[in-house]
Amino acid sequence: MENENKLYLECYSGISGDMTVAALLDLGADEKVLRDVLESLPVSGYRVEIKRVVKSGIDASDFNVILDESHENHDHDMEYLHGHEEGCEHHHHHHGHGEGCEHHHHHTHEGNGGHGHRHEHRGMREIRRIIEQGRMTERARSIALRIFEILAEAESKAHNVPVDEVHFHEVGAVDSIVDIVAAAVCLDNLDIKDVIVPILCEGTGTVRCQHGILPVPVPAVANIMKSHSLPVRIVDAEGEFVTPTGAAIVAAVGTLRTLPKEFSVEKVGIGAGKRSYERPGILRAMLIQDRTRHQDMICKLESNIDDCSGEVLGYVMERLFEAGARDVHYTPVFMKKNRPAWQLNVICMAEDVEKLERIIFRETTTIGIRRVQMERTVLKREERTVSTVFGQAGVKVCEARGVKRFYPEYESAAKLAKENQVPLSQVYEAVQKCCANEL
Repeated sequence: MENENKLYLECYSGISGDMTVAALLDLGADEKVLRDVLESLPVSGYRVEIKRVVKSGIDASDFNVILDESHENHDHDMEYLHGHEEGCEHHHHHHGHGEGCEHHHHHTHEGNGGHGHRHEHRGMREIRRIIEQGRMTERARSIALRIFEILAEAESKAHNVPVDEVHFHEVGAVDSIVDIVAAAVCLDNLDIKDVIVPILCEGTGTVRCQHGILPVPVPAVANIMKSHSLPVRIVDAEGEFVTPTGAAIVAAVGTLRTLPKEFSVEKVGIGAGKRSYERPGILRAMLIQDRTRHQDMICKLESNIDDCSGEVLGYVMERLFEAGARDVHYTPVFMKKNRPAWQLNVICMAEDVEKLERIIFRETTTIGIRRVQMERTVLKREERTVSTVFGQAGVKVCEARGVKRFYPEYESAAKLAKENQVPLSQVYEAVQKCCANEL
């Protein structure tokens, strides 16, 4: 329906999983529904905190996945993220502005690997099992699985391994599962069907990941941008603004790239990121309704013809009507050197232009056709049949500002006049009388 709310994500400061969830909660997604779903997932080692924060002077919602103490990390340490601290590459990252690239990698080893606790890994098979066990709607489940599939495909390309060999590190998987499921549940809860994302703004520089120091956008994000043709603008600011989860969400649920020409804002939600960049770390989400006044458009084809016979022009008119022209007429004109000629005018729908132009070029001597797109105002109309004393007659019923007008169809009226051997005007009068009584 035209009046359904659409979700507009304003990603001028990028997008991440936690920012998306926070913005959707701020829009009115049911927190209890979300917490019930998250509690039903067979995932432990974290708790969720939802609160209000002030980000760059702006009140915003904050969605925070807090991991167990043994999994604490350097995400808020900006020097670490940008590679200015040595000797810390093996710390586990909790999501900040977003998850960053540190959560996903291919499976290279099991066991503790020299770390303080054992590293377990989850692949897509385990992820699917977890999501399938959650008590959520089928639509929310489908959205969550699609986002994870997009992430896995991007990581498989980044590491040149099959999708089923892409594994999410234990800590990263917790963040990813919670953020992605939460985003899916909130979108479903708000009954969002169309999501508009005109542009993704991404920063520059580098960011430290589990694989080392990588350029922004990180490989997984770049792969998602390429595979799903996401519109991107690189801004003159250092930082990772678009995270893999954020990009995957846009790729999975984004349905439109352009805003309506006119719209009303029904509600605004602001989600806060965790990292501190020179751009305000917020994602603004708006529920909007399209208020564009949709114009009825028609095309006019026009050509001057001075060397075609009347028989040819009559035949061309018949062919054009058969091919879908709404109207065809000739106007007598005088061309250069006072040559008498005919101006052909064809009124048609945009989708019929190419077909009708082929007929004109093939059947006439013209070497050029002018094309104009025009707005038009059309009365509401319908085709009806009425029973007259002479038989069934077709009639076109038009309505203008609540007043109905009746126009007998010529072909059916002429047929009745011939069959009953009465004047055509008499049939017209009978049709009008029936319309006034029946319609």
